[in-house]
Amino acid sequence: MRTAIDLFAGLGGNTEGARRAAVRVLWAGNHSRTAVDTHAANHPGAMHVCQDLHQADWTQVPAHDLLIASPACTGHTPARGKEQPHHDAARSTAWAVVSAAECHRPPFLLVENVPAFANWQLYGAWCAALITLGYALSPVVWDAADCGVPQHRKRILIFGTRTKHPIELPTPAAPHRAIRDVLDFAAGSWSVIDRPGRSARTLARVRAGRRQYGDRFVMPYYGSGSGLTGRSLDRPIGTITTRARWALVDGHRMRMLTSGENCAAMGFSRSYQLPESQAKALFMLGNANPPPLAEYAINAIRRHA
Repeated sequence: MRTAIDLFAGLGGNTEGARRAAVRVLWAGNHSRTAVDTHAANHPGAMHVCQDLHQADWTQVPAHDLLIASPACTGHTPARGKEQPHHDAARSTAWAVVSAAECHRPPFLLVENVPAFANWQLYGAWCAALITLGYALSPVVWDAADCGVPQHRKRILIFGTRTKHPIELPTPAAPHRAIRDVLDFAAGSWSVIDRPGRSARTLARVRAGRRQYGDRFVMPYYGSGSGLTGRSLDRPIGTITTRARWALVDGHRMRMLTSGENCAAMGFSRSYQLPESQAKALFMLGNANPPPLAEYAINAIRRHA
């Protein structure tokens, strides 16, 4: 396995994982101009296409050994909130994988999404389409923390191989990495915790975290994840989402995690280029697949297919 294409390439977690696994991504496509420009800045050797991949002419895409895809997860994730029409469009992006596979019939497929992807009403039909094209499918749910990423992030990975039977893959079991490894207490914009206007809910979380972890810990500033107590700096952080969610507490002060810290907590290198807009950077990070998880998956296909 030497070459790949990356559908819904986004920030480039799958491409970066492929690079680390010594697989060259020849082509990367995404509908977002910001995503394509960011991906191109980090992976200039690939051909880049900015378009709705439902409209892609797959005959113009280079032949490849591995098709990697991360279809939009917003239509599947339980965190999507109130059901909206655009969720139907997001779910339908997965069919582009079938179209690309039908055209090229690469030896290997790797599709990544949130675990709830398997609850999609058309998941069975989607799998059946790939099976009809000659692929044996091996779906697994893995946690990026088990690949050494300092973040708990469960994802479904669907391996497709042109073999008689689905391949059996070992679950990753790397030692968990502490979130403190990627924190920089000299960075970011700190504020006093007990300032006027701080919400009672935030103050309650800080008090609960101090009782359990002492003066330094991380906690969700928004949402309900990790309850009221936050998390120890000696374990992986919870899932990074598409908005600034995690706050760092240090004694009497606190701040949100920086883009660089979120980037490192996703398993990207600190030199990886992000959009200048922090909101866009966090959005793309929250949608990305951690490179170490993609790297492990690609190496697993190589060893066991």
